[in-house]
Amino acid sequence: MEGQTIRDFATDAMRYWEPRRIVYNLVLTAIVATYFLLGWPGSRKSLELNFLLLLFILAVLANVAYCAAYIPDIFAQASGFRDLWQRYRWILFVIGVIFAGIITRFWALAFFPASSH
Repeated sequence: MEGQTIRDFATDAMRYWEPRRIVYNLVLTAIVATYFLLGWPGSRKSLELNFLLLLFILAVLANVAYCAAYIPDIFAQASGFRDLWQRYRWILFVIGVIFAGIITRFWALAFFPASSH
């Protein structure tokens, strides 16, 4: 750890988290798509400009929330627990995906007709 800078920690964090962002977004997309299909044909009514704009805003906010992982990651890398953290930070990813998935599920339930679930 000696000689490493915040830049090194941030670079390592980006190398770890950014490829996983794709998985994160695919999981959330799959949840929305599932509830959309389960609500068919009633969910078809939601396909209008305002809904699509709201969906875009929520997707951006979900990705902003994903960036919250950088805070504990960089902090842990700067600590004496860097090696341990790097072996187990996948746990933070899994917890974050589950948490975001639960929130996404509740939004999807609100968007699509409950009568068809």
